[in-house]
Amino acid sequence: MTEQTTKKSIKKSAADRAKANADKQRRFRERQKDAGKKLVRGYVSPEAKVCYDEIRDKTGWTDSEAMSNAMRLMYAAYKCGQIKLLNEWLRKNNR
Repeated sequence: MTEQTTKKSIKKSAADRAKANADKQRRFRERQKDAGKKLVRGYVSPEAKVCYDEIRDKTGWTDSEAMSNAMRLMYAAYKCGQIKLLNEWLRKNNR
């Protein structure tokens, strides 16, 4: 093989790997969607990150479990009329 042919095959294999990875990610997202799961993205404040890290350390929850449980707990607080109480606690405790 010549040097030029070798470079083309290296570029092709890198492109093939990138495409294979993109296909793998697409299949994963499709499986999650088929399982009824929704991808939620966002940025958290430094204070929220500290709380998140503490919860993960104490519970051993994965990222997905922590986010799912956080939303469920927030919803429960909302339904029980406790949102104001929780927000006041967070402010008082610099969280």
